Amino acid sequence: MRKRRTLYLVFALLVVAATVLAACAKATPTPAPTEKPAATEAPTQAPAVTEAPTEAPTEAPTEAPQKAALGTAENPIVWVLTPSQDTQKVLAGAEPIAQYVEDKTGLVIKPVIPTDYSAQIEAMCSGEAQMGALNTFGYVLASKKGCADVALASVRYGSTSYAGQIITRPDTGIKSIKDLVGKTFCRPDPESTSGWVMPKLMMLGAGIDPDKDLKQIVDTGGHDATVLAVYNGDCDAGATFQDARVLVAKDYPDVNDKVIVIAQSPPIPNDNISFRPDFPKDMREKIVNALLTLNDTDEGKAMLKGLFSWQGLKKVDDHFYDGFRQALEAAGLSPEDLNK
Repeated sequence: MRKRRTLYLVFALLVVAATVLAACAKATPTPAPTEKPAATEAPTQAPAVTEAPTEAPTEAPTEAPQKAALGTAENPIVWVLTPSQDTQKVLAGAEPIAQYVEDKTGLVIKPVIPTDYSAQIEAMCSGEAQMGALNTFGYVLASKKGCADVALASVRYGSTSYAGQIITRPDTGIKSIKDLVGKTFCRPDPESTSGWVMPKLMMLGAGIDPDKDLKQIVDTGGHDATVLAVYNGDCDAGATFQDARVLVAKDYPDVNDKVIVIAQSPPIPNDNISFRPDFPKDMREKIVNALLTLNDTDEGKAMLKGLFSWQGLKKVDDHFYDGFRQALEAAGLSPEDLNK
């Protein structure tokens, strides 16, 4: 009997143990749902993948576009020229010289004609142009602003200086500078050395204030246009370089009869070829040496003549323009005064 009770107790314990184990076995799957949030966490980490594309586009553009070397077809040396004559004529004179220098040095030069003299100086000062063919006043002003350093002066008729002239027609009755009072006066540009700066100094020296005593001042846009304005009677008088009448003589053979000279300015240092002060010295030297070889052949001289009637080029430095600066100082004027 005791033995049967003992067996019953053992059996009962086995049943209880089996029940407990079954409960534990069913409980073990419960951690799985708590681990599944790993799947819900995965999307929160996924943006790490989406961040890569957002970084790649922003970094690539900043590194990819690298500017081509200066003096190449993709990044040419910009040569800004004085708009003293018809734009197409100036450009046609500059392009063969630019090509010649490229053939000699491998450096690509792009001639550009600005809208006016002020735009030419601005191009040098802003860095849009690295090289310039500057007139006297333009150079002195650009030099004072730290935007230009002269390398070569032009030569005409064997000289590195020239003069300005005041012109009129015989029927105006104007015989001297003092007769300009109350007259309409034409000029190529307010920053033209021979076409305005020197004539203005000459008028001031004669006791005439151009801004008050002239009836009207007309900007024609070029020396050739000024000659024609006087020729056609659009202006009573005007000023140009000496002798700008030759610019229109082919189409107007009687220009020397209808347009006369009543005054001539003191000598003016010629126009030049200048570079920005920060222009690479090795490139500057190559270009200057190539340009100087134009003096040595008839073909080269013909190219120079096609641009501003140059007959040669000569090495000069900034002191070349000291005399002109002194003339301004003697008149109590500065480049800024004449630039107003």
